[in-house]
Amino acid sequence: MAQPTEYEQGTYNDSEGAQICNSASKKVAFYGATPTAQRSYTAAVHLSSELAASASFGATQLAAVNEIQKTLVALGIWATA
Repeated sequence: MAQPTEYEQGTYNDSEGAQICNSASKKVAFYGATPTAQRSYTAAVHLSSELAASASFGATQLAAVNEIQKTLVALGIWATA
């Protein structure tokens, strides 16, 4: 038996694209998670030159990965145990 392939489109076939929220204070969530606003800026994580220049995986890279994981968990995209 074939599964239905009808899905709600967020763009409604608009060629201009789609926008989820119109400000950082608006909340969004996925997969039934509690909606959350955009996470605040973390300077240590945004130092991309340090991430790219490091010869090995260290504290800077770990901080970046942890921040990415926290963001995805808060949105409901990354499942928790």
